[in-house]
Parts: sequence; structure tokens; C-alpha cells
Amino acid sequence: MKLAVLHDFLETIGGGERVALTLAKSLGADLITTDFDPAILQRLEVAGVNVISLGPLVRRPPLKQIEASWKFARARLDDYDFHFLVGNWAHYAARRHHPNVYYCLTPTRAFFDQRQAMLARFSLAGGLAARAWIGVQSRLERRSIRHCDNVIAISENVRARIRRYYGRDARVIHPPVATRRYRFKELGNFWLAVSRLYPEKRIELQLDVFRRLPAERLILVGGHALGDMAERYVARLKPPPNVTLLGEIPDDRLVDLYARCRGFLTTAVDEDFGITPVEAMAAGKCVLATDEGGYRETVVDGKTGFLLPPDPDRFAAKIRELDDSTLRAMKNDCESRASEFDESDFISKMRALSG
Repeated sequence: MKLAVLHDFLETIGGGERVALTLAKSLGADLITTDFDPAILQRLEVAGVNVISLGPLVRRPPLKQIEASWKFARARLDDYDFHFLVGNWAHYAARRHHPNVYYCLTPTRAFFDQRQAMLARFSLAGGLAARAWIGVQSRLERRSIRHCDNVIAISENVRARIRRYYGRDARVIHPPVATRRYRFKELGNFWLAVSRLYPEKRIELQLDVFRRLPAERLILVGGHALGDMAERYVARLKPPPNVTLLGEIPDDRLVDLYARCRGFLTTAVDEDFGITPVEAMAAGKCVLATDEGGYRETVVDGKTGFLLPPDPDRFAAKIRELDDSTLRAMKNDCESRASEFDESDFISKMRALSG
């Protein structure tokens, strides 16, 4: 069978990009996307994946998202026997491309569960325009999902959103994590966070935690797409001296940071699933996460990490009480838990969907 994996954009490195690339590489599928940066293939060591770009997009939101949905809706991919759709815009290709399966990372959060938070970032005039766009695009999204032959959720958390906002049920297949790449090397002198730099990731919470801990260090890995609203958010962050923002880095360097960090922080609002906490546990490291969303499906509270309220004082207090012996004692449980989400399970289940 000739397989196609369709994914929104391929310009930054995040969970969705890793899912699409892992799927394409493992199944020998072509990856069809927009805004393709070839350097990503080298950074993620997936140089063998055949990427077909539908072309660049306008940088400015929401024109970027509108153009992406239009490109996928207009695409004609007649040479493929089966289509995997990944992301928030690739599913617009579903109407013309069957059989297909939609691997749903989440219903578009700005349209649904985070709608009010997103609108609050705009001026009055901007908010009116955004409200109009959300009203139209959310209806188009629901209509597009009706053309998906099968819908798969990345977590029980996302499955509940699919049921609520799309009126469909979905099977859960957890995202792939190459757990065997990660290892425990040492308890270093820094904590690690890996995240896109967007407001819903609560980066400011992480900075506030380490303002309270001047003797501790945090290394934050991750970036954002050029030209979007995140640039203003990042400009306002003002990290303290003990926080280092590295941006996006090669995968081998990231694996080394996991191996040598003291522990891992992740603080997103109602995270869809969260691949990075599983990567940290695969390296034998304790995870401190906000007590919500997909983190509840991966982190075993008190055994592989701690689920905490989104309060910098609570995070800071927990870091103060975690000594070397406690962190080392969690290593085996962390590695065992991470192995339950290994990419081999994802690949076998996704391959079975294509027949």
C-alpha cells in the first residue's frame, strides 16, 4: 500500500511534528505538509522521510491557519491507498481523500475549551474580529470532521473533548515515545523544561518558580513559529538570571540534557497528553507537573513525580524538599512507567488501522 501522512506545518519541533514524522518513517509513508523547514529532518534524525510540501503560508495568524486549511481542502493526492491526517488543519483533506483516519491531537483549543482565554488577549476591535473568525472556522472544523472515516484520540483527555465538541467517540492510541533513546546519566545541577513558548504552556509559572529558588537552575528548551502572537508573549517573559532559554536544539543534545538534569518541569494548561514528561521518565527523572489534563494519565503521583496545583510556591516547596536520595529512588519506577508508552505500541496499532 502507498501511504500518506498529512500534517499541518513542519517548521518547529513539537509533539505533533514528532508524531507525524515517526508515523511516516515507520510506515514508509510520504509526509505531506506546509511551511517545510528541511533542517528539522536533520535535527530529529529522520532524514529518510520523503516530505512533499504544499508550499509556504502567510505568517500572520489567522491568515496562516486559513491558508493551511484551504491548501489541504484543495489538495489532490490521488496516488495513495490510505491517508493519515494529523493536526488541526490537515483534516480538511478528508472530504476528498478516503480511506482516512484522523489522529486528533486535540480539537482546536482556541475555538473550544480555550476560546475565552484566547479572546481576552485582544483589544476590543481585535476581539470582535477574532470572535467572528472563531465562529466561522469552528463550524467548518466540525463539518470537516464528519468526513473523517475514523477518529483516534491521543489521550482520554482528548477523547472527552472530541465527544464534547465533535459529537463523536474515538479510540485512544497514545503518541509515540522512543523511550529506548533516553538514559539516566547523573543528577545534575539544573532542572529541565521542554516546551513551545506559548501562553497556554504557562512559561511564566516556571519562571516564577525559579525566582523563588535563586540557588537552583532551570534550562528551558523550545521555540515558537516565526511571526505569530507568541513573539509578544516571549518578549514579556523576562527570565531571571538562573533560567536559561536555549530555543530549539538538536535531538542528541536534548537527550543529553534529559540524561543529566536533576528533574523535569511541565506546566501546560490542561495538557492534551504530554510527550515530554514521558521522555523525562524514560531518562529516569522525576516529573513535576500541574495536576490536570494528560499529565494525570502518565505521571504516577508520588512514584514517578508529583502533580501540583499551578502555584509557584507549591512547585518551589517541592523542589526544596527533593534531595538526591529521593530523586534516585524514583529512577526505576520512572523508567518502567515510560516503557508503557514506547513507540512500538503506537506503530503497530496505527499500521493495523491502514489494513
